Amino acid sequence: MEKMISREAALALLRQYNQEPFHIQHALTVEAVMRWFANDLGYGEEADFWAMCGLLHDIDFEKWPEQHCIKAPELLRPAGVGEEMIHAICSHGHKICTDVAPEKEMEKVLFACDELTGLIGAAALMRPSKSTTDMELSSVKKKFKDKKFAAGCSREVIKDGAELLGWELDTLIQKTLTAMQQSEAGIREELAALLG
Repeated sequence: MEKMISREAALALLRQYNQEPFHIQHALTVEAVMRWFANDLGYGEEADFWAMCGLLHDIDFEKWPEQHCIKAPELLRPAGVGEEMIHAICSHGHKICTDVAPEKEMEKVLFACDELTGLIGAAALMRPSKSTTDMELSSVKKKFKDKKFAAGCSREVIKDGAELLGWELDTLIQKTLTAMQQSEAGIREELAALLG
């Protein structure tokens, strides 16, 4: 496992290129979901690496959306981010904006859950609670089937991600939902502190 930059440095790097609260919240969400998956899938010793890939995966998206996953390496390398992490980050844009393919299980998880966290997050905002904590798999599936809802969240990518992992779509959705439910309060607190 390559040497990593600290979370503090990664967060500073993220905020250098991302000012929108939505993008910062998405980065924190994918970070937490990736950490959850690392532990759930038996990669606990690599959890920091998985989480860091989640935190930095959209580093270039806010300022250079048309160069997403293309611009990322030139922002990450000077900050001391290693090649393994850069490959993982770029691979989440496979078939969308890059031909870097997800190879390792961690990269497949990032590819699969990135769009899905967006869909679940959007579905949570429609609820009276504005939260994932009282959400069930069935309500996510209903929103998933409604192509007009959160249309920017690619259903094809989510399905491809589940297939890459060899999982049923329901398994991917349930695991991602559980990860978001368990991390929601902490993310809300950190976001308030960062933006406060």
